[in-house]
Amino acid sequence: MKNCLECEKTINGRSDKKFCNDSCRNSFNNRQNTASNIYVRNVNTLLRKNRKILQNLLPESGKTSISEKTLKVLGFNFEYFTHVYETKNGNTYKFCYEFGYLNIDKGVLMLVKKS
Repeated sequence: MKNCLECEKTINGRSDKKFCNDSCRNSFNNRQNTASNIYVRNVNTLLRKNRKILQNLLPESGKTSISEKTLKVLGFNFEYFTHVYETKNGNTYKFCYEFGYLNIDKGVLMLVKKS
C-alpha cells in the first residue's frame, strides 16, 4: 500500500499513483514550486516596477532626460535591468524590457523606448 505524498492517507487505484486526489496534488506542487521560485518572482517584481516607472516618465515623443535622483525617489532600482545595449560610439543603454536609459551626464539620464 502507498500513501499520499501530501496528506499521507492510503491511496487506492493505480500502482503509480502518488496523490489521493487533485487537491493534494495541487497543494504538494504549489508548495514545491513556491520555495524554488521565490527569488525569480522577486526579481520579476523589481523588473516590472522599474519598467512601469520608466514607462510613466517617458513622453509620447519617446525620449526625455531626467535626474537619477528622481528615479531613486520613485523607487527605481538601478541594479535590475533586462539587458544592455552598446552603441557603435560606445554609449551603453540599460533596458527594462523595451524602456531604457543612458547616463548622459553626472546624475542625468536620457530615457528612451526601443522601437
